[in-house]
Amino acid sequence: MSKNPVTRRQFLSYTLTGVGGFMAAGMLMPMVRFAVDPVLKAEASGDFKMTDKKVADITDEPVRVDFSYEQKDGWYTSDVTQSAWVYKDAKGEIVALSPICKHLGCTVNWEGSEDHPDMFYCPCHNGLYTKDGNNVPGTPPRGPLDAYPVKEKDGFLMLGNPEENPFVRKK
Repeated sequence: MSKNPVTRRQFLSYTLTGVGGFMAAGMLMPMVRFAVDPVLKAEASGDFKMTDKKVADITDEPVRVDFSYEQKDGWYTSDVTQSAWVYKDAKGEIVALSPICKHLGCTVNWEGSEDHPDMFYCPCHNGLYTKDGNNVPGTPPRGPLDAYPVKEKDGFLMLGNPEENPFVRKK
């Protein structure tokens, strides 16, 4: 036997400390993993989505470009289809505007009204936008159309996530 035997009180103290530490670790590990996991997660595809529109085919006339991508929400994966109105401005830069009206979320069309040529038109409440996506005063939209950031890859257009329109001047 040892010169310093363990008393019952010390044995219980060591046992309870060990069990308590094990239980605390079991509770803390999921919390630590929850906090650290997003930092360690690798991005799969980036924020830009590939379209089938060639950059060389884009003119100064807005055309509708539909694009699809795979979206993963938790464990559910779905195919999402979105649209953009794409054209080149006077400087030759590509402009991609969201077709979602800022009034009620309807889809706007280029030259959708015979009374208002060269404008985006929302058929829901006669909303109007200029070519750069700015809302026409006196019509229902509350703000300009959102714009997509654009990139080119292998001659094809890539679109990012819609953001506030940088082509219109803020008041």
